[in-house]
Amino acid sequence: MVPHSRGAILLIGASASVKGYPLSAAFAMGKFALRGLAQSAARELGPKGIHVAHFVIDGGVRSARRPDPANRPDSTLDPDGIAQTYLDVLRQPRSAWSLEVELRPWVEPSEDLGPARTRSPGSTIR
Repeated sequence: MVPHSRGAILLIGASASVKGYPLSAAFAMGKFALRGLAQSAARELGPKGIHVAHFVIDGGVRSARRPDPANRPDSTLDPDGIAQTYLDVLRQPRSAWSLEVELRPWVEPSEDLGPARTRSPGSTIR
């Protein structure tokens, strides 16, 4: 990539990249380290034409074995939606490259709030 002054490195993280959880220290260490690698690599390789981006996948990913519950549609991340976001980042002009993108379903479960609640874009659940 460096000889051609172009390319992309996409790194996949999780919510543990930015927040540690009980009983998950080993997982959190790896994900924090991956995020740090993305930040360092972006600053080193960006000027050489290589886009480095870190994606925080903050939620379950839908699959045939893990469909959305009937009473909570879109409560997991759609793999096609994730892929579309990757493509969108790859198509960014280099004058406005993203370093980190956080992906989460619009319906978010909360242990302290009971069943999943919906949120409008830009709002916070309290």
